[in-house]
Amino acid sequence: MDLAQETGKSENMSRSERLLDLIQILRRHRRPVSGRTLAGEMGVSVRTLYRDIATLQGQGAPIEGEAGLGYVLKPGFMLPPLMFTDEEIEAIVLGSRWVAKQPDTRLSAAATDALAKIAAVLPDDLREGLDTTALLVGPRTGPTEGIDLSLVRQAIRNERKLSFLYRDAGGSASERMVWPFALGFFDKVRVVAAWCEMRQDFRHFRTDRISGLNATDMRYPRRRQALLKEWRTTLDNPRR
Repeated sequence: MDLAQETGKSENMSRSERLLDLIQILRRHRRPVSGRTLAGEMGVSVRTLYRDIATLQGQGAPIEGEAGLGYVLKPGFMLPPLMFTDEEIEAIVLGSRWVAKQPDTRLSAAATDALAKIAAVLPDDLREGLDTTALLVGPRTGPTEGIDLSLVRQAIRNERKLSFLYRDAGGSASERMVWPFALGFFDKVRVVAAWCEMRQDFRHFRTDRISGLNATDMRYPRRRQALLKEWRTTLDNPRR
């Protein structure tokens, strides 16, 4: 490969992306593979390939071997959190910023903390991209709920029943006992998907219409994944 070809490839791929690709290529080879072969698959010079391997080894990747003998990645290696592409960084930042603006205060704080933990282990060049990304989240609009959404999330995780007072679009109120299995976050509202004991069917409850929320210790009689699967089936095949 000549210098012009490698320069062209470098312009389209950041160094972090190249290192990630090298890890993935090594994972495909269970036996030692030569540097020249790896360089060919990467589309870089052998010298660049050796430099990248040295970088990964310095970051703790268990790559064994040496020039002339070939290289192999020891099985069981997990990618460190610093191995993100530019677009993965943007996705993480955008998602975290969106969650941080949700009314679920504990989930919002968790998103901010998670982003800070990721930033702490990123190399300087990627950390700069984390801080300066131009992807922004607009202000949150829509009604605000008066319940603690963390209680809903906990009930879903633990497969526990919830009781509450629910007001429909017309203002009529009814007491409900439900088996919550999903919480949907939309642009303006949050919705609990659950099996409703009163209706004996799946129902969707807007969280801004819920009051008097009570998280019970009663486990509902079916597994959450089974409810979720059946609910998805009803969406694909709505009742007439």
